Amino acid sequence: MASSEQTVIQMGRKKNKGSKLQLWAKEIVYNKWLYIMFLPVFIWYFIFAYWPMHGLLMAFQKYNVVKGITGSEWVGMKYFKQFLDDPHFWRLIKNTLLLNIYSLIFGFPVPIILALCFNEIRSLLFKKVAQTISYLPYFISTVVVCGMALTFLSPSTGVVNIILNKFGMESVYFFQDPAYFRTIYVLLGIWQGAGFSAIIYIAALSGISPELYEAAKIDGAGRWSQLRYITFPSLVPTIIIMLLLNLGTILTADFGKILLLYNPTIYETADVLNTYVYRKGLIDNNYSYATAVGLFQAVIGFILVYGANYLSKKANQTSLW
Repeated sequence: MASSEQTVIQMGRKKNKGSKLQLWAKEIVYNKWLYIMFLPVFIWYFIFAYWPMHGLLMAFQKYNVVKGITGSEWVGMKYFKQFLDDPHFWRLIKNTLLLNIYSLIFGFPVPIILALCFNEIRSLLFKKVAQTISYLPYFISTVVVCGMALTFLSPSTGVVNIILNKFGMESVYFFQDPAYFRTIYVLLGIWQGAGFSAIIYIAALSGISPELYEAAKIDGAGRWSQLRYITFPSLVPTIIIMLLLNLGTILTADFGKILLLYNPTIYETADVLNTYVYRKGLIDNNYSYATAVGLFQAVIGFILVYGANYLSKKANQTSLW
């Protein structure tokens, strides 16, 4: 009796599996053109994003270019310990964290404020012109932006120092004094990215129901009250998601910008994990050590995102997954 019941259960499971496979097959056939369109994206990600991840094995090897990954000697956690014992370790961590924390504190609110300001503009023409002007810096190459910064802040011919000289002040060597680098880095990031980042918040604002504003007007709410009780609360889920994404890159500074702006005289505040990996990996040819540092960055970033996502989900039910 028991065996017959088990047979019936197994047959039912097989039938369910068969029906699920049939449903999946029908769905694939029905949406075949969507899957065909997605195929190039999948291939690109597999080749350039996932397949290179096997190179992380170098972090645990004494990598030899001739022997390759499969033939190199395994050394375990040697390079991770070497990095933790590196005399520059705390300087690199401090510089990377401070640059990203300052960017979050001073740069993260700017796109939100811009989006709220654009949302309050009633002239459609002025709104479009203002948005376009704010987007333009994002499309300027980082090389050009850094070149502009070096030119404007030049101690001899820079516009800033010329103005300072007109007021009887001495020229400032912005890129020889470590104290100025973090300010320059954060301001350039805000100028270049704030307008484009505001697009996400503008899109979120466009999804707010006009009926909420109409009901608020009937109840006597002014513009400030509408902003405080309708507009901003509607942005909170988007703000949390963007903050979580930014936390994932808190140990990853803008490598290209720093590489173009820094020099040995300002390593004290400008040298970060990304530039250190570049010097160790591509200049010193220490591939295993550079890979270990890069893996360290990725693991810490994952832990921060996962932890922040968990806390956000517990606190207000907003999360990435």
